Amino acid sequence: MADFHFIRPLWLLAFLALAFALYLIKQLRISQSGWQQLLPHHLAKVLVAGNSVTKPVSLVLPLIIGTLTIIALAGPTWKKLPQPVYQLARGSVLVMDMSYSMYSTDLSPNRLTRARYKAIDLLDSLNEGEIGLVAYAGDAFTISPLTEDINNIKLLLPSLSPDLMPELGSNPLSALTLAANMLKNAGHIEGDVYWFTDGIDNEDIQDLTQWSREHSYRLNIMGIGTLSGAPIKLSNGELMKDDNGAIIIPKLTEASLQGVAKRGNGNYVRIINSGADIEYMVSQPVIQDEDKKSQSDQTGDQWQEFGPYLLLVVLPLVLSYFRRGNLLSVLLLLVIINPSQPVYANFWTDLWKTKDQQGQQHYNQQEYDQAAKTFENPLWQGSAHYQAGNYEQALKAFQQGNDADALYNQGNALAKLQQLEQAISAYEKALELNPDHQDAKANKTILEQLKQQQDQQQNSDQQQDNEQQQQNNEQQQDKSQQNSDQQNSEQQQDNAQQNSDQQQSQQQDEKEQQSEQQNSEQQQAEQQQSSREQEQQAKEQQTAEPKESEQESEQQRQAQAVQAQQDKETQQKHQQLLNKVTDDPYLLLRNKMQLEYQKRRQSRSSVGVKKKW
Repeated sequence: MADFHFIRPLWLLAFLALAFALYLIKQLRISQSGWQQLLPHHLAKVLVAGNSVTKPVSLVLPLIIGTLTIIALAGPTWKKLPQPVYQLARGSVLVMDMSYSMYSTDLSPNRLTRARYKAIDLLDSLNEGEIGLVAYAGDAFTISPLTEDINNIKLLLPSLSPDLMPELGSNPLSALTLAANMLKNAGHIEGDVYWFTDGIDNEDIQDLTQWSREHSYRLNIMGIGTLSGAPIKLSNGELMKDDNGAIIIPKLTEASLQGVAKRGNGNYVRIINSGADIEYMVSQPVIQDEDKKSQSDQTGDQWQEFGPYLLLVVLPLVLSYFRRGNLLSVLLLLVIINPSQPVYANFWTDLWKTKDQQGQQHYNQQEYDQAAKTFENPLWQGSAHYQAGNYEQALKAFQQGNDADALYNQGNALAKLQQLEQAISAYEKALELNPDHQDAKANKTILEQLKQQQDQQQNSDQQQDNEQQQQNNEQQQDKSQQNSDQQNSEQQQDNAQQNSDQQQSQQQDEKEQQSEQQNSEQQQAEQQQSSREQEQQAKEQQTAEPKESEQESEQQRQAQAVQAQQDKETQQKHQQLLNKVTDDPYLLLRNKMQLEYQKRRQSRSSVGVKKKW
């Protein structure tokens, strides 16, 4: 209650009128009965006048009713509510010259650095509507599409440099044509183009004049540099020279730029150290589309008024003056003083807010599950499910729409569900409807690279599995070969033993005449020799089996170690790919423009220029 105050405090002066009204009521007396209204006046004096009783009028109920009414009109409040802030549908495009002449040092430290700072000051001045960013050298490229988030453009400006551009030179007509197409595709019939450059060639004047005639967009120009000029100091510290070896000194072509700005119904100003140049550049009235407003995602604070609730308390008190309204007033008072039940709470919430507004309030409070249940708009409902992590429900909600944004959101949900092919297909459909959807292009490129990585990994895993299976088959064949060799050796030993026994028996038959003692000694020696051979074979079999089991366990451990190493390398590759996309905006812009430039070269839509600065 620290923020308690009245929205219309002047209504509190009505207490003076209430006090005067109560004073007048106090002077009244009820001195007549109901019979005086029915009887003639001369008969009423005789029959009723002597029995009439005067009584004062009660002031308690009028005092309560008057006090509550005045407080309600004054507007008591202590709570803020978020309300949508509507912005003008203003369209603007910032065009940055990224030719090598921007490295000239006539402005400290160079023209490029000063232009970046002035561009940030301009963005702070353009605090309404949609703003886009275009950079050009030998060709023009969209750095940021039209957006209401100027912080996004501020983050991209420091990464812009002439070294980033795929084609050298200066082609301002392509940049202005691209800016006009951006405004036209966004539905802006009129708008502003803010052009930061250090000069144009004479052959460009006719093309730029024709552009101003064909488009209704206002062209505002800021000249970067001085009339005397300065050498171009490259990033490696060397001075730029022409084909003849002479040092290049580009100068600010102020007269030409003034004429182009005038024909484009805009302002021209040369860069200065103060902020007066930005103020003059944006001094013309704001151009906005008629009968067109945009509702931003930002919210403004508005005080919630509790006065109407006091009037609901006044109503049963007023009804108490009517005899037949006594019971009704009591029932209404019971309903008002007991609004804690969910039915009444939901009733009052639905009375003042739509389901989508209630869902937006839950969404802003990060209550995504409740927001998804409250939203009626399927796209907003899908966004709430997406933020809550319910990607399947989000996909079902997004599938109810068929525009480019709905298809783009379907691709995001499918990507979260690891359905890469379907996600890429959704992005392609979104690009068919809106070829300038930069987010869909970027996500599609990332998923295609990730899918290629997964396909390569699957092929390598399959090849390794085949090699492992072949190795296991070879090991089993070696084992079977060893077992067969061992069996053959044992059989040969048995045959040899049988042959030796037969020879011994024959010798015994031939030497029957020898003494029984020699025969017994020879038999004992033979038995000892056979027992030793059997023990030798048993030991060899026992030692062979542990060796084979140890060899199999060692192979399993090696296979597990190889698989763990492969999984680790795959995870590292995926992490490196994600790091490349998010951590370096300079590389992201360079790769993006290189891809766009290659497509233009293949379609022969990119026209080079002879001048390289």
